[in-house]
Amino acid sequence: MSESIAVAAPAKLNLFLHVGDRRADGYHDLESLVAFTTCGDEIVLEAADDIALSLSGPFGAELATGSEENLVLRAARALARSTGAQCGVRIALTKNLPVASGMGGGSADAAAVLRGLVRLWQIEPDRDLLHGIAASLGADVPACLDCVACWMEGKGERVHALPALPNAGVLLVNPGIPLPTAQVFAAIRSRRGLGVTRPEHAFKDARALVGFLQTTTNDLEAPARVLAPVIGDVLRDLADLPDILLARMSGSGATCFGLFEDERSVRTAGVLLRALHPEWWVSETTFHYTSN
Repeated sequence: MSESIAVAAPAKLNLFLHVGDRRADGYHDLESLVAFTTCGDEIVLEAADDIALSLSGPFGAELATGSEENLVLRAARALARSTGAQCGVRIALTKNLPVASGMGGGSADAAAVLRGLVRLWQIEPDRDLLHGIAASLGADVPACLDCVACWMEGKGERVHALPALPNAGVLLVNPGIPLPTAQVFAAIRSRRGLGVTRPEHAFKDARALVGFLQTTTNDLEAPARVLAPVIGDVLRDLADLPDILLARMSGSGATCFGLFEDERSVRTAGVLLRALHPEWWVSETTFHYTSN
């Protein structure tokens, strides 16, 4: 068994998110184009006799290390239980992403632990078993397993890989307000519903991607803005930045993103927005990501 490995947990973005009817299990049917970025959390896994977690990073203090509800601990224990692996792991999580921010941070962390433990423990679980474990941990975890652009349906368990997204600059902005997903769904008053046709071919450039996204929306944005009006400020200030192609909220918020044609434009925008709102979390990134 390997002694230790490093694995990345990239931020997940819902480039659009449509909400359907509430299901018998309490979830809503969803439809979303999901993307991943080069910005995210970092995880180091080390072989051990037990399963334990340590936290660091700018947002590490906001998570409880010993809680049975911590998603990365649940992921490790579920994998060991499902595969019969008689192994332990020390999980060192560097939490770079804000908590409860609409970027799938906890889900991405759990998926990264599953991917990493397959290598650390040198096991070969069936793909369906791994997907089933991911789905049992949370609606976003299956989409985070492969960290590639995908079309998400159902409550999140139906995932279809898409061609790689085009080169683009992505500006992530969080105003420092945690926004629990359940509260946002509970505040929905109207929604567009489902029915967008899944794209079959790659978008030739960022403008083509934005052209498609402008036919969609995020149904959770309106209820999120009621709960956290500062989201409206973020979207307005994003929209005012030079060269921006699209400003939108991700997931259930409060993180919003701006899309730009290239990395030069997004770097310039990041400098301007930080000067205007030094209290906000701002990160310049791209769509390009290679899973490890």
